[in-house]
Amino acid sequence: MTTRPLQFLRRGQPVSLGNVPPDRTLLEVLREDLGCTGTKEGCGEGDCGACTVVLGEAEGGKVRYSAVNSCIRLAHSIDGMALWTVEDLAEDPLIRPVGDAPGVCANAMHPAQEAMVQCHGSQCGFCTPGFVMSLFGMYQRHIAPTLQGDSDAAPAASLPPITRALAQEELSGNLCRCTGYRPILDAAQQMAALPPRVVDEATLLQKLELLRQSIPALEADLSSNLPYLTPTTLPALLAARAAHPQAQVVAGCTDVGLWVTKQHKQYDRILDVTRAAELCQVHHDTHHITIGAAVRLTGAFAALVAQWPQLHSFASRFAGLPVRNSGTLGGNVANGSPIGDSMPLLIALRARVVLASVRGEREIPLEDLYTGYRQNVMAPDELLVRIVIPRPGVTEALRAYKISKRFDDDISAVCLVINLDIEAGTVRRASIGAGGVAAVPARAQQTEAALTGQPWTAETIASAAQVLQAEFTPISDMRASGEYRRAVLGGLLQRFWLESQGNAAASVENFRLEASV
Repeated sequence: MTTRPLQFLRRGQPVSLGNVPPDRTLLEVLREDLGCTGTKEGCGEGDCGACTVVLGEAEGGKVRYSAVNSCIRLAHSIDGMALWTVEDLAEDPLIRPVGDAPGVCANAMHPAQEAMVQCHGSQCGFCTPGFVMSLFGMYQRHIAPTLQGDSDAAPAASLPPITRALAQEELSGNLCRCTGYRPILDAAQQMAALPPRVVDEATLLQKLELLRQSIPALEADLSSNLPYLTPTTLPALLAARAAHPQAQVVAGCTDVGLWVTKQHKQYDRILDVTRAAELCQVHHDTHHITIGAAVRLTGAFAALVAQWPQLHSFASRFAGLPVRNSGTLGGNVANGSPIGDSMPLLIALRARVVLASVRGEREIPLEDLYTGYRQNVMAPDELLVRIVIPRPGVTEALRAYKISKRFDDDISAVCLVINLDIEAGTVRRASIGAGGVAAVPARAQQTEAALTGQPWTAETIASAAQVLQAEFTPISDMRASGEYRRAVLGGLLQRFWLESQGNAAASVENFRLEASV
């Protein structure tokens, strides 16, 4: 099979690569095909961030900048985008000093690089390129909009400065093993004080549009047996799925990428769902929030946090930002890992999923999607296309808990999300989602029954905690023992009760460890 050329922008110029295999990673293309060895390979699974690059996509007349892990991102997934590696920041003619004449680009370090030098943020240097690229992404999202001269740019007053907390949150997907994080966090806050350099977005958008026009529409090529399929509409996507039911479906590749890098799996044909416009949208109506299956986790969690602000910390602890920038909510749900964090949350929110094929659509409760470990009810020609979530009720009390060995960028040992409707001192309805305690993401139905209709008291919680601990028989593995997991389940229900009574000390959200200087 012959692949279409992979085309993207780098340093303001189109790059076209032929015969790129469908399962070749972006990191392999960068290091082995293009010789861009500044981008490093560390873990090969999206945990350490040494391979971080930044992608630019046209979105609503602006450019959306996303730091991503190139080690698990398939190369063909960046077709039509702009790409920056650490080598590009001082060489890209579209990254210009503010106020400089068009076309002038002094070969000076970017503020992300200069700040790392001034703050002594590098020691062995292996992780430094990844940190610099995450800092570049932060700069373009949080600092550059305050410097742009166009009238549509966000005013400075509307954008918060890069605080310590923001820097910690957005750099959580980058690991350093020798320098220590204090000087790197200092660098994140120092960038805004340095001579500014920003991407010329107007020119970049023009170049992205020219590149888009040069790429042939895939719908016309579906019959040509291409190994990497990227339909741009839902009907075309479903037709491709019906024609190629054995193709590996991908979205952000944050799990499939590991099958390639760690299990050395090879795929002759891949179906990428992220270009179907209908799957990339979030809709709000009076009663529901509908999130397309290809909405990136950053966008999906933003929509959820807008309705449930208490979910911010939980959302920010879902992997690191580069993973959330690539991964999708639908991909996490369809993958069905028992330790995936989004499913317990969506179960507790009483979400339903819509499955579609050329034969039509059907809608089911999310917890009914799974039949066993990483197995589901989808037919070979079906795809998960959207997730429908009821809006919050007035009497709803929602808390989401993630227990892991590391606070940031770690997989849950236990995930428990509790959603109770409490009215006049009585639990009127209970929805509880649990992860890490069974072969599938599960609903704690027995515990829900033990709570529903009962008075909201410590005695009710103590009784329900015993039911919750007995409801599941979790396994013991490298993350936790089964006995520990059962104990945690009961403890988290007790924590929910204490928090509902105003006991701030019971919440890890209120714990702060100040760095010494």
